[in-house]
Amino acid sequence: MIYQPKEDSYLLAKYVRKYAKGKVLDVGTGSGVLAETALENTKDVLALDINDESIEYCKKKNINAIQSDLFQNINGKFDLIIFNPPYLPKNEEEDEDLNLMVAGGEKGYEVIERFLKEAKNYLEKNGIILIVFSTLTGDVESLIKKYGYRYELLEEESLFFEKLKVLKLNL
Repeated sequence: MIYQPKEDSYLLAKYVRKYAKGKVLDVGTGSGVLAETALENTKDVLALDINDESIEYCKKKNINAIQSDLFQNINGKFDLIIFNPPYLPKNEEEDEDLNLMVAGGEKGYEVIERFLKEAKNYLEKNGIILIVFSTLTGDVESLIKKYGYRYELLEEESLFFEKLKVLKLNL
């Protein structure tokens, strides 16, 4: 099962168009929509996903993609790291594949926390991170501060049961 673009992807894509330059890493690429958006501005884009099916799907679309659990199989530094993470709390009644795509852990933010711990090691000196998450995720801004990032809220979009937030992070 491949995560297909939804409101979060389209909201984030607007900022990928604005900030994509140099070396770009799309973490958790899913269908590859954000990697494709980055390719409009730069040819140096690497997409990764934990899901082999997503990787094969992206490769068929001529996207440079590798299987990796976050930064596990990644080397080098990037000017832009894009992350549309799984950010909802785990729902025990959901299918395991669906939970892998949308649930960021028991509380919703565990995958984001792992990402934040590791991402600074892969970010160029003046690089930025673009991330999207939901108000259902919890206090992500506190995690961002905890791991030494500065952030700027780029946009919020209200859906009927949550707000989506796009943040720009740097060190």
